[in-house]
Amino acid sequence: MKVSIGDTIQHEFVVSLSDIAKFDGGVVHKVCATFTLAREIEWCSRRFVLQHKTENEEGIGTQLTIEHRAPAKVGETVRVVAEIVSFERNELLCKYEASVEGKLVATGITGQKILPLEKLKKILE
Repeated sequence: MKVSIGDTIQHEFVVSLSDIAKFDGGVVHKVCATFTLAREIEWCSRRFVLQHKTENEEGIGTQLTIEHRAPAKVGETVRVVAEIVSFERNELLCKYEASVEGKLVATGITGQKILPLEKLKKILE
């Protein structure tokens, strides 16, 4: 399946206690951590890569920006909607919005390159 500029995809997750901001064993805030948002946002846009890549290719992240605008509390459902804004050569760029019941939680950009498995293997070795 090929993807095109303007295509959108969405992903939802419920914020759990394992998703809150905690460092060195101490809880900072009982709301969704920015690093949890990063994981879920990347998963959302990666689904475009999964639709596009061949069995001899794989995606690798190139960028992720997060402008964290509001908290998402434990038990709330965060909805991430990613939209393809550019797909040149082998790099896919998406803008996204994360929200809870219409309240904007985060915005930003994700980037991924789709590479032949052999090339990626050499890069990672």
